[in-house]
Amino acid sequence: MSLVTLSPEITKAMANGVPVVALESTIITHGMPFPQNLEVARQVEADIRAKGAAPATIAVLNGTLHVGLTDAQLETLAQSQNVAKLSRADLAVCMAQGGTGATTVAATMIAAHQAGIEVFATGGIGGVHKGAEDSFDISADLSELAQTPVTVVAAGAKAILDVPKTLEILETNGVPVITYQQDSFPAFWSATSALKSPLRLDTAAQIAKSHILRGALGLPGGHLIANPIPQADEITADTLAPFIGQATDEANAQGIAGKDVTPFLLQRIFELTGGRSLTANIALVRNNARLAADIAREIGALKSSG
Repeated sequence: MSLVTLSPEITKAMANGVPVVALESTIITHGMPFPQNLEVARQVEADIRAKGAAPATIAVLNGTLHVGLTDAQLETLAQSQNVAKLSRADLAVCMAQGGTGATTVAATMIAAHQAGIEVFATGGIGGVHKGAEDSFDISADLSELAQTPVTVVAAGAKAILDVPKTLEILETNGVPVITYQQDSFPAFWSATSALKSPLRLDTAAQIAKSHILRGALGLPGGHLIANPIPQADEITADTLAPFIGQATDEANAQGIAGKDVTPFLLQRIFELTGGRSLTANIALVRNNARLAADIAREIGALKSSG
């Protein structure tokens, strides 16, 4: 049986050789309220189409793993309540129970790979949470990048995380961490950080070639492409640091742990920045979608010529 159901748009795109970019759905269900979440989802999909690619938003709807949503399905998901947040561990369980769930980075990578999609755009990956030496709270996104051959375009790791430890785990697992057009590793809402990027590439064509060569070498896993938020849209790291510190302290004081940590921190930072963090988040997701579409196009061109 087929494990994924393709939308009519994605079915047609694949039949006609149009490049496809995968999109996660937790940003819709857990990232912002309706109707703004629907407006942003449509914007991001439109950005990808404007670049000559097809957007495949991924979610589980009533037990079916959908790769690509119709506009009606997108609107229904944007208004749904109590949607599960799915990663590698619970994706199959949600499907078996006939449930509805939004995919995280890890689950989106799995579904994209099942569908034959090689590029995925998101906001920021999960990683090592601060205090992980006691809590062992480390996102499944990192192990997914080490084993599933999808190139993921993100604005770095979420700035609420322990980014140095996140980079160390990615290095240990052999994941290429490639920053686009700069040497500083971006810090999600901030274009730069004090951390040097492990690798740098300056064009979508170079990234596409590296993606293809990694597969040809038989190396498992994908690429992480760290795409800096445009400087006009960023919030500097110095501005954010006290807000992140306050939100993290509040989470610890309230005993918030596991999957509840990230949404709590993002909501508190939204409140503490007067909404600026969400505005920046939208800008970086759209920026990542555009680069992902360029990479997907270049992969298609290299494969058709080679």
